[in-house]
Amino acid sequence: MANMVQTVTGPIPVSALGRTLMHEHLFIAFGGAEFDPTAIFNRPAFIAEAVKRLRELREIHGVRSFVDPCPIELGRDAAMMKEISEKSEMHIICTTGFYFEDMGLPPYWRARTTEEIAELYIREITHGIGTTGIRAGAIKVATGAPVITALEKKFLAAACLAQRATGVPIITHTQDGVGAPEQQRLFADGGVEARNCLIGHCCGNADPVYHRSVVDGGSYIGFDRIGIPRLQPDEVRADNLAKLVKDGFAGHIMMSQDRHCGWLGKMQRQLSPEEQARIGMLKSEGKWPPPYSYMFTDFLPMLHARGVNQAEIASMLDDNPRRFFAGEPIPGA
Repeated sequence: MANMVQTVTGPIPVSALGRTLMHEHLFIAFGGAEFDPTAIFNRPAFIAEAVKRLRELREIHGVRSFVDPCPIELGRDAAMMKEISEKSEMHIICTTGFYFEDMGLPPYWRARTTEEIAELYIREITHGIGTTGIRAGAIKVATGAPVITALEKKFLAAACLAQRATGVPIITHTQDGVGAPEQQRLFADGGVEARNCLIGHCCGNADPVYHRSVVDGGSYIGFDRIGIPRLQPDEVRADNLAKLVKDGFAGHIMMSQDRHCGWLGKMQRQLSPEEQARIGMLKSEGKWPPPYSYMFTDFLPMLHARGVNQAEIASMLDDNPRRFFAGEPIPGA
């Protein structure tokens, strides 16, 4: 079991993590946005805004640690993360690993062997990202829908090699509410213990049987797109999360929002006129991108209304992340 976790400013004891958001983002830039002349990025202004938001998250809601599992090719900037961490006094953990086939996986790395990809991951964990000296504290894995592709399986196998070599945990992306059981089987085939895996975005599936299959498989389950109604109403998320807690699986649950503070260029899909109007209104009110505070101001009251008590919420936000990074057994698993 590990007693330290790697942040962008250096290792800290797992006991120092405190309240942790396990799947959020600072900055996202999909490949190609850098060629759009309308995609303007003011780095100093962005850093100032990110620092402000993280300070508010820490001072108002007691969050001490912020995990940004940004894939390598989606604008990950470890040096910027470090500067934001230092100025906001928020522990930030970054990851190594690529995105899924439809929206990522650079051609150069598609051509590499499983072992070559694993070597990159291991180097970023043990030596640092590029020349920054900043080390990744977890591994990112992403798979698409409706099935996991052969190419994605290669990158997942590389993550298994890197996890076994370094001991750091794995945080995943699933698409459209599918893929979690398949990810679990592939991790098991790769020799990775289920408790070392957080299967992400499971709240995108409305079926409690799906959620139960994940926790029965021994992994952590991500209800980590809270506040994104386009993918699932939060009332459904709250119903399913409360059911897992009632059934004794609070020790498996990670809550987060998958929000960002900045995005280079346009969104990855065409927005409807209604969506454009809404975003324009929020921008005029200084509320876009939406703040990280939503989970505390809006979603947690939904859980309280469904019988989830404050001690259970505190355990999910404080104890589960610490146990995950320490590699400890999940209670009741």
